[in-house]
Amino acid sequence: MASQRLKRGVRGAIAATAVAAAAVGVMPVPAGAQPNTASDALKKYNELAEQATKLNEELLRAEEQRDTNQGLLDQANADLAQAAQAGDQARQDEETFRVQVDKLTEASFEGARFNQLSALLVSDSQQDFLNRMSALGVLAADNGEALDKLAGAVDSAEAAKSAAADAQGRAQRATDESTKIADDVKKRQDELNGQIEEVRTQLNRLNSSERAVLNDPGDRSDISVPSGTAGAALAFALDQRGDSYRYGATGPDQWDCSGLTSKAYASAGVTIPRTSNGQAGAGRAVTRAEVRAGDLIIYNGGNHVGMAVDNGSVVHASTEGVPVKIVPLENPGSIYAMRRIEG
Repeated sequence: MASQRLKRGVRGAIAATAVAAAAVGVMPVPAGAQPNTASDALKKYNELAEQATKLNEELLRAEEQRDTNQGLLDQANADLAQAAQAGDQARQDEETFRVQVDKLTEASFEGARFNQLSALLVSDSQQDFLNRMSALGVLAADNGEALDKLAGAVDSAEAAKSAAADAQGRAQRATDESTKIADDVKKRQDELNGQIEEVRTQLNRLNSSERAVLNDPGDRSDISVPSGTAGAALAFALDQRGDSYRYGATGPDQWDCSGLTSKAYASAGVTIPRTSNGQAGAGRAVTRAEVRAGDLIIYNGGNHVGMAVDNGSVVHASTEGVPVKIVPLENPGSIYAMRRIEG
């Protein structure tokens, strides 16, 4: 839980940088320059926060992949159990039908089965011959049916064996992959923890006026939304204006960027990916001129997402210390993708 709180704190500090930097109109700090004023601190903080944003998104994706992989492992284990059960039943059937075939074969050796000529030679009458021929036909049919059932049971046993081997292979691969993912998550967390200290140091250098810009809740007026799924999702997102940011949060009163957008569409009955990078592939692409209310706008290489209020603004959860609010559409950063979930 401690590492989660650290991650959340970093993500919050991250987005705040970009917003505040844009608000005060600062320029990038030259490589190696040391901050010596509040504005310099803000510029340096922006630089460090952008790096941490990337780490945060990578960590979230790794955790998402871990959950997905656990689902694959669970399915493989379920398939293995089902294959084992089918195999047990097939082996029981095979034993049952094999005993039946053995009995019919034994009866044949004892003279219960004979050909048409021998039936004719030992028959006392036409009726006796017909009776013997009828018995011969029944024995042949019974043996044929038993042989067919035995062959089917053998095939089922082989199929179950093959299915079990496949499930075992998938389970092993999923287990191996889970180990790699766990190592990757640990690595991302360690990198993030180191970045946190740098980001927080720079955050403490910001002056009161810069913090006031970050805390401004923006437009809180009533805004009409269109009908349909996109309108319902947008209405949900707008209702969260003024809520605080917290990394990894999906409500009800704290949000991260993709937590807000994914929960907004979930409230409208549509499931979209949890991460901003995943949302960059949801729905269909639209052009900048086509953007309308409810579209998802993904920024900075897939590291941030907001929801379009109209063609010129978005509502988003940007960073800790900054409430959910409406900003100009280009304000959160460089546009990476624009996706329409409905229509």
